[in-house]
Amino acid sequence: MTDASVFTIPLTKGFGAEHTLLSSEEFTVIAWTYDSGVDAVRIINSRGFVEVLPFLGQIIWEANFDGRSLTMKNMFTEPKPADVIVDTYGCFAFHSGLLAAGCPAPADTHPLHGEFPCAPYDAAWLDVTADTVAISGSYTYVQGFGHHYTAVPTVRLGTGETEFDIDLKVTNNSAYQPMPLQYMCHMNYAYVDGAEFGGNLPADAFRLRESVPAHVTPTPEWTAFNAEIVGKPYPALVDPEKYDPEIVWFADDLPRFGSDIEVTMGDYFARFDSAEFPVATRWVLHNADQQVAAFVLPGTSRPEGFNAARAAGTLIELGAGETRTFHVRTGQRSAK
Repeated sequence: MTDASVFTIPLTKGFGAEHTLLSSEEFTVIAWTYDSGVDAVRIINSRGFVEVLPFLGQIIWEANFDGRSLTMKNMFTEPKPADVIVDTYGCFAFHSGLLAAGCPAPADTHPLHGEFPCAPYDAAWLDVTADTVAISGSYTYVQGFGHHYTAVPTVRLGTGETEFDIDLKVTNNSAYQPMPLQYMCHMNYAYVDGAEFGGNLPADAFRLRESVPAHVTPTPEWTAFNAEIVGKPYPALVDPEKYDPEIVWFADDLPRFGSDIEVTMGDYFARFDSAEFPVATRWVLHNADQQVAAFVLPGTSRPEGFNAARAAGTLIELGAGETRTFHVRTGQRSAK
């Protein structure tokens, strides 16, 4: 197999007991079905692995490199069959969208993070080259008198790497009508006490969310902490007892800072194009059950629901037959 050639392996639902799909000097790919009935594929290289649920939203269930889990602390011991993401919220990353995204406001009618995160996939496959293994799939949404699209996500891991690609391609299949499009690459990184935020955005690019969404019940301590940090840069994770309920920041109009955006938290990073993702969110939560430091969630809009995006002018109108692509490079930086 030459560097340019791609070998495709179709995947079939119902993997059963753990077994090896392919093995080489650098890569091993295994597949199995959890006791819950959810199928999983793990792509392993010499540094670690990424685990994807090929037929359930193409959710990235786990990422682990050099013996270190990148995934948030959560209450799930395995992925669960789900229609909405909170019913299996133990993952490293999921795709939020696509007809709507984020937390619905009272006037919104969409589920939390949209219809797409737990989509039942029509097909899934591996693409293998000499230096990479990728898992991908295809999901077609169609509704009578409604919208019709096909989405193809991809997760790609390279030789000896502790970072990987997350891609998404969305095509409006309608012969005549546009469709609304919202998308967020929702990466739930592990909380790392004392980790410093960095990257190439100005220190004050992220601004504290001042509204209180319906799912947040403020405490006096939380309200006081918000008042203390509003309008100020927040450089590091130093107050774990104060991140419950969640603390959220937004960075808007990212193209004003350039096209190539990189945001870091300690050894973790995410890199993306501001033309694809003009908005970024930072979400931190820390309690005994769940600990997450989503230091950057690249998005087309704030995760405040469909109507908020439309009002803000950040709702994309994808024309009939039109395709949009999104790319994120993320993971852990460490010496090879």
